[in-house]
Amino acid sequence: MVGKSIRGLSGAVAAGVVVLTLVVIGAMVLGNDRDFPGPGVVSITWHIVTAVAVVIAQVIADRRRGFVSFAASVVVIGLTGLLLWTQWWT
Repeated sequence: MVGKSIRGLSGAVAAGVVVLTLVVIGAMVLGNDRDFPGPGVVSITWHIVTAVAVVIAQVIADRRRGFVSFAASVVVIGLTGLLLWTQWWT
């Protein structure tokens, strides 16, 4: 039961990271079109790399069981926390 719960949570978190990445890319495009500063290349790169990594980890979490599934779910949550800490909260 705990395995399903953490996989569900990490799946929602992974989906949120993908949406957040699309929003940041949209802000960059909009900023370039309207001549106002938006997120830089470093921030965009962080978001894209993290989004790819969490989606891969979530696929592993969904397809495996036991410790591997749990560890992959923890990776999703940990990478998301790292992204938020380095790109949004500092």
